[in-house]
Amino acid sequence: MPKRLFRKYLPTPERIRENKSLSFLGAVLGDPNLWHVNRHSLAGAAFIGVFTAFLPIPAQMMVAAILAVRFKCNMPLSLLLVWITNPLTIAPVFYFTYRIGAWIMGMPPHVPEHVSFVWLVEQLGPLWLGSVLSGLLLGVIAWGSVKLVWRFSVVRKWQKRRDERRLREA
Repeated sequence: MPKRLFRKYLPTPERIRENKSLSFLGAVLGDPNLWHVNRHSLAGAAFIGVFTAFLPIPAQMMVAAILAVRFKCNMPLSLLLVWITNPLTIAPVFYFTYRIGAWIMGMPPHVPEHVSFVWLVEQLGPLWLGSVLSGLLLGVIAWGSVKLVWRFSVVRKWQKRRDERRLREA
């Protein structure tokens, strides 16, 4: 079941190859490992996609694609999960990660009367710290969730087969 579920909602290899922002990958997109739907490939892709979504950088999809190629994870899922931070969610997500970073660093999160370039640069530390820690934590949770859902599905199939076999023998 997880295979069909993921295949149903993931973009096709052709659709990703047509994406202009990923054209720099060229022939690498032909690697079949990038399109496999198995628990290892999907779990790694979930981690990469969620972690990359929390990085406060432009071109998150490019970073996710490069990491998916490097670690041979399912590229469509990696790219899909990057959209956790989209134009509607980016401000609240990065405000949340900034607050986490500021809390860890013991900095009071405040806006001065006169916002200056120096003040903005000072705020990058808490933003990056909170973003990386949030991305790592939520990426590990996504990785574990995929592994867990896959395992439950396999166990359910085994139980169903065992029950069917018992009914036939009885």
